[in-house]
Amino acid sequence: MPRGRKTFSNEFKAKVALEAIRGYKSMSELAKEYQVHPNAIGNWKKEVLENLPEIFSNKRGPKVEANAELIEELYKQIGKQQVELNWLKKKLNTVS
Repeated sequence: MPRGRKTFSNEFKAKVALEAIRGYKSMSELAKEYQVHPNAIGNWKKEVLENLPEIFSNKRGPKVEANAELIEELYKQIGKQQVELNWLKKKLNTVS
């Protein structure tokens, strides 16, 4: 009976890749210990090393993507309030 492809959690991949980066054990030892193909460990290690600089980039600044929806909603509210204010000013001038 054929098995399906194994899927591993991100936490597991990070753990194995970190051990591979440390270099205390060889790829084959890690592969045997975690029952993963050595090529997979190499790919995970490569991916971690490629994405490592992104962790430290722009730590202090706000995340533009995270705030985009909030900014859009606030602009909608400002526009609505400006229309209401203009309408109230017009009404106030016609009543006086």
